[in-house]
Amino acid sequence: MPRTAHLTADDHALVLAAVKAAEAGTDGEIVTIVSERSDKYRDAALHYAVAAMLLVVALFAIDPLAIERWLGGLSGEWDAPADPRLLLSALLVVEAIVFLIVRYALGNAAWRIALVPKATRARRVRRRAIQYFKVGAERRTAARVGILLYLSRDERMAEIVADEAIHRAVPAERWGAAMAALVAESRAGRPAAGMAAAVEQIGVILSETFPKTADDRNELPDRLIEV
Repeated sequence: MPRTAHLTADDHALVLAAVKAAEAGTDGEIVTIVSERSDKYRDAALHYAVAAMLLVVALFAIDPLAIERWLGGLSGEWDAPADPRLLLSALLVVEAIVFLIVRYALGNAAWRIALVPKATRARRVRRRAIQYFKVGAERRTAARVGILLYLSRDERMAEIVADEAIHRAVPAERWGAAMAALVAESRAGRPAAGMAAAVEQIGVILSETFPKTADDRNELPDRLIEV
């Protein structure tokens, strides 16, 4: 799978302008992060390869004479009973071949992500968002009003993680419109426009709950961060 293209300078400028506009009406601090993907999902390739290998054993259990007939065909001795050691060796060889085929076929990241259950992808996107939040926004403002907007492009999933004061004051469901705008634009191939639209929605909510005060200062970066 080719690497996801980085956002352009115009994309960065669009999100930066949206953050500045949103923060003009609130003490809240918005951090925006976009990543290519939240996980490499290499464990998924291993799990499917092992499952395929076990499927070979299951098929052999259903029809144990299949390998014997196959070996007899190769040797030209259709009626001769096969050596059990040869049968087990053949089974192990087939298992190994199937394992390697599936394992290396899933070296393609797009295939791995497509095969991972949605719930698993959502958990890993959430986990990555929380990690970035802890590093880039959590408790880094005096009033605990930092909020992270995170987009994982290959999974086409987004997360909003808020600092203590925001989390207490704003119910999680209120971020629904921002998330919907971001995901819709991202799926249409316009991730920067989605980020900007979501930031605008977040700014509206923050301005209602944490309106701009005279002594407010900019404590977190406004620029879009790509990781």
